[in-house]
Amino acid sequence: MTAEIRKTAVWVEETHLEMGRPVTPATRKAVAVAVIRNPFAGRYEEDLSALMEIGAELGGLLGRKCVVALGIAPEQAESYGKAAMVGESGELEHAAAILHPKLGAPLRAAVEKGAALVPSSKKMGGPGQDLDVPLGHKDAAYVRSHFDGVEVRMNDAPRANEILVAVAVTDSGRPLPRVGGLTHADAEGTDGLR
Repeated sequence: MTAEIRKTAVWVEETHLEMGRPVTPATRKAVAVAVIRNPFAGRYEEDLSALMEIGAELGGLLGRKCVVALGIAPEQAESYGKAAMVGESGELEHAAAILHPKLGAPLRAAVEKGAALVPSSKKMGGPGQDLDVPLGHKDAAYVRSHFDGVEVRMNDAPRANEILVAVAVTDSGRPLPRVGGLTHADAEGTDGLR
């Protein structure tokens, strides 16, 4: 099944100043969103494989949109995350079907490698509600400077029969990180942890 996309949107957030201190280079986060029709809105369906296939489609599409928005080569991506909000005629498992079985591999291809788990969140909601997209280093989960998140909101989505799907990619960690731990420069990215 191909996603029936009503709209897409892309944001880039840049932080240049934090607590009066310059952030050089600026930290940058891109978020790409697709608002899709939920093919199972209003009814229970045992087999959610159609949503899994849509997840694969959206992982690549939204991941590439983020990389292009940041103006970087795929290998320059440092962290990523994914999230979905299901409208009131759907169920939370619809978001899980999109996010978990198949979205990750195409997203990893869009950012080259991606040895670490892709952080995720899911919720039920309606138009204008916030959706938090958690972020983590794409190759080494223990890089604390990249534990972060970004918020998205669409004033008209998700409608009752829709799902709002978001992917975030960064080319940096948090502004002025100083809580220690493994650094991006020291990460090996072989086991997804270190």
